[in-house]
Amino acid sequence: MDSQYAATLDYIYSKLPMFHRVGSSAYKKDLTNITKLCTALDNPQDSFEAIHIGGTNGKGSTSHMVASLLQTHGFKTGLYVSPHYKDFRERIKIAGQYIDRKFIVKFIQDIKPLIEEIQPSFFEITVAMAFSYFREKKVDIAVIEVGLGGRLDSTNILMPKTIAITQISFDHQAMLGNTLELIAAEKAGIIKPNVPCIIGETQEEVAHVFRQKAASVNAPILFADRLFSSKIIRENIDSLCVSINKGNKPYLSNLNIPCAGSFQEKNTVTAIHTFETFMENCQMKVDISRVKFGLENFPKLTNFIGRWQVLQHKPLVIADSAHNIAGISMVLNQINKYHFPHIKIILGFVNDKDVTNVLEMLPKNAQYFFVNANIPRALPSSELKSLASYHGLKGKSYTSAKRGKIAAIRSAKENDLILILGSIFVVGECL
Repeated sequence: MDSQYAATLDYIYSKLPMFHRVGSSAYKKDLTNITKLCTALDNPQDSFEAIHIGGTNGKGSTSHMVASLLQTHGFKTGLYVSPHYKDFRERIKIAGQYIDRKFIVKFIQDIKPLIEEIQPSFFEITVAMAFSYFREKKVDIAVIEVGLGGRLDSTNILMPKTIAITQISFDHQAMLGNTLELIAAEKAGIIKPNVPCIIGETQEEVAHVFRQKAASVNAPILFADRLFSSKIIRENIDSLCVSINKGNKPYLSNLNIPCAGSFQEKNTVTAIHTFETFMENCQMKVDISRVKFGLENFPKLTNFIGRWQVLQHKPLVIADSAHNIAGISMVLNQINKYHFPHIKIILGFVNDKDVTNVLEMLPKNAQYFFVNANIPRALPSSELKSLASYHGLKGKSYTSAKRGKIAAIRSAKENDLILILGSIFVVGECL
């Protein structure tokens, strides 16, 4: 099976265009292929209830939190997320368990003629695979994270029970638009007729986009931060303790989220409101003690990795897949709350992203280890070093993320911080 599985992965990686490896050429700007695929598979997406989650930053964390809340309330819960860090199977999980290798092998074998005929992208195949797996395993509900944008994303053939949209910021402008309003309009494309939509964060510059889209399809729209309020009680390098109110009444006090970063406070509120809305639609009761347990244990229950993940102590090594302005700003705000004698940053990006603004905001007093991930889209580390030098960032370039990580750890003292940032693939190679 191992050789069959390896051959299957090799086939889908080499045969199918994969956005995170080759870039925009893999992005299919319509739903034709995924519709053909799922029609041929007898529409597996219609066999389970779903919660659809989009946005720019926070959608992955929120998806995992919602899945955990469903699991703790007794639902057999599927979870589809993208991209993956180390293992392809991270994308498709049930109750935190990765998809079976046997299913992947058989699924690809069975639809090879369809692949040759339709010529789908890598992402379209993984979406169809996830839907088919969730049908075969008879999940009660699946939490489906949007891949890119929303309106034309392959996951958008779903008719979900509840929709959530997290924070909107600049990312993938070449495909989604170069203003927040245009990006929000693409994200709003997942809003469906009569399906309640939770907006995680009220952002005045885009709130009207969501309201207009919801009104046009008669969808109830709810803003999580208008109903719920939260306050950070204490913050550690790898955890967060918050209290949450619903309206003017206490909802959860001393909620210990095992994932640091004040941005997780917003994701938690979005997840709670999304989950509660789903339960209300199903006329089911929310157990507040299970909500607390689900949130305090969500990384373990759902196999969540890659966001503010502490890899080791002394020196402290943290990996975070933030790669756009808003995401990196959140990470920098986080590290500024602590004092480290020296900060060493392992940094790598893809070559089709404008990184000028990101480089401008990074700390100039840090030591940099510029790396390139092992993908065709990687920005060569030597180029990144040259670009960074214009912004006063100093360091050396390395031919791989692993070499950069080894060099950073060797140069660090036990009280220093090593931060791994940028491309998902850089983080994945360092995990």
